[in-house]
Amino acid sequence: MPFFSIVTPVYRPDPEALRATITCVLGQSLTDWELVLVDDRSDDAGVGDVLGWAATTDDRVHVVERAVNGGIVAASNDGIEAATGTFIVLLDHDDLLAEGALERVHDAIEQNPDADYLYTDEDKVDEDGNHYGVFRKPPWSPERLRGQMYTSHLSVLRTSLVREVGGFRSGFDGSQDHDLVLRVTERARRVVHVPEVLYHWRASAGSTAADLHAKPYADDARRRAVQEHLERLGIAATTEIDPETTTVRIRRSLDAEQLVSVVIPTRGTGKLIWGEQRVLVVEAVRSLIERGGHDNLEIVVVHDTDTPPVVLDRLRTLAGDRLVLLAYDRPFNFSEKCNLGVLAATSDLLLLLNDDTEIVSDNFVPDLVAPLLEDGVGMTGAHLMFADTSYQHVGLVFQGRWPHHLYRAVPRQSTGPFAILRLNREVSGVTGACIGISRDVYNDVGGMTEQLPLNFNDVDFCLKVARCEKRILWISTARAYHFESQTREPTVAAWEQEFLRSRWEIPTTDPYLPDYLGRVDGHDS
Repeated sequence: MPFFSIVTPVYRPDPEALRATITCVLGQSLTDWELVLVDDRSDDAGVGDVLGWAATTDDRVHVVERAVNGGIVAASNDGIEAATGTFIVLLDHDDLLAEGALERVHDAIEQNPDADYLYTDEDKVDEDGNHYGVFRKPPWSPERLRGQMYTSHLSVLRTSLVREVGGFRSGFDGSQDHDLVLRVTERARRVVHVPEVLYHWRASAGSTAADLHAKPYADDARRRAVQEHLERLGIAATTEIDPETTTVRIRRSLDAEQLVSVVIPTRGTGKLIWGEQRVLVVEAVRSLIERGGHDNLEIVVVHDTDTPPVVLDRLRTLAGDRLVLLAYDRPFNFSEKCNLGVLAATSDLLLLLNDDTEIVSDNFVPDLVAPLLEDGVGMTGAHLMFADTSYQHVGLVFQGRWPHHLYRAVPRQSTGPFAILRLNREVSGVTGACIGISRDVYNDVGGMTEQLPLNFNDVDFCLKVARCEKRILWISTARAYHFESQTREPTVAAWEQEFLRSRWEIPTTDPYLPDYLGRVDGHDS
C-alpha cells in the first residue's frame, strides 16, 4: 500500500508537457508513491504514446482508460477509485512537482500524524519554462478559503476522508477542487500548510493560471460550492462573484432579535468633510442607523463632559431609546472609554466604532458582527477608506517586528496581490477605529489595555485575542469612511513603543502575508 496516490486526469494536454509532468514524479526523492493517470478519452495519438511510455517505464504508474469522455470530475473520481495510497495527491496533467515535494509533505505528515489535508506554496511556469508569480500562502485560513481557493496547489488529502465525503461532485466542473476541499476541511482533524514552493502551475493558453476569466463556467460552480458549504455549517449568508477578481463575496445575515451594542467614544467635535462642516459623532450615528442593515441596536456614546449639549440633543433625536449616554470626566484615555462603554452595554455582541467614521455599505453590521457567532472567530475589522476613497485600513500586518497599516492610501481600484484587498480573510490585526468582538472574548483578554491611552492599544488588543488562539477577520464588504488625515504623522512616544516591544514578541514576517513588501501600485503602505 503506497503512502501517496498521485491522481492525474488526462485530457488532450500537450504531449511533451504531459511527459514532463510524469518525469517530475519519477524523479521524486521519496519513492513510496503510485501515479494514477486517467485518460479521459483524449483521442490524441501523441498523448496515447506518452501514457504507453509511462506505463512501461515504471510499475508504479497505472493508466486508467475511460471508454467515453466524462469531464474532469468523472475522470478524477475514477482516479480516486483506483487509488490505493493513504493520501491522494492532486496533480494536473501539465503541471510540475518541485524536486523533493513528496518528501517534504511526508515529513509534514510525520510531524502532524492527524493531518487530513495539507497544502503547499506554489508558483507559475510559462511555456518557455520561466518561473514567476510565487504565491506564499497563509496558515490555515477558512474564511479566505470561502472567498478564494487559495490552498489550490499542491493539495494532499487523506484518502479515507475523500471517499467519506463522496469525492468530486458532478456539476462543479472548473471549481471541483474548491468544492472538494471545502467538504474535506469541514471534517478534517487538522489542516497543515507546508510553507515551501513545491508546485509549479503551468500557465498555458486557456488556463486560469494565465487568465482568471478563461473558464467563466467555473465562477458559478465556485459560488454554489461556497453557498452549499455555508448552508452545511448553518451560516446564514448569500454569495456572489466579484466580476473583477472572480472571488466569492459573502454577505452574512443576523437574526433580527439579536441585540448589538455599539460603543462610540467622542468629544462631540466637528470637522470639515467634503466642504461641509460636520459634527462627527452625529453623522456616524446617522449612518449606522440608515446604512447599518440591523435595527436592533444599542448605541452607547461615551462622551466627554464638555461635549456641547446640542450634540447630545441631536443624538437623542436620531437614536431615541436606542441611545445610552455615558459621561466621561477624566483625561483622555481611548482604552478606558471603550472599557467603560462595554461595561455599560448590555449585548453579548459588541461593535467598537470611532466617531469619525461613516458607514457606506448596506448590511454593515451583519457583515461585521455575524462572524463572531462562528467557532474560532475572536474579532473582526472593517474595510475603511479615506475621504478620497483610497484604502485607510485593510488589516494590520507585522513586518520587521512592528505593526503597519496594509496598503494605506493605495487607490481603491487596486485589488492587491492575489486579490487580497477584495477578500474576507484572516489577518494579524485590525484597527481600533472599527472592531467587532463578543463580550466573552473581550472579558477573556481583559478588555483594552488602559496603560496605552493613545497609541497601540488596538495592536495590543489584537495580540491578546490571537494569544487566545482566536482568528481575526478583515471583512471586505463592511465598508466605511474613516475621516482620519492622510498626511498626519501620528505622534508616538518612545515609552509607548518600548511598552509594546517589551510586552510582545512581534513577528519579523507576517504569517498571513509573508511576502508583504509594503508597496503596491507604486504606493507605500
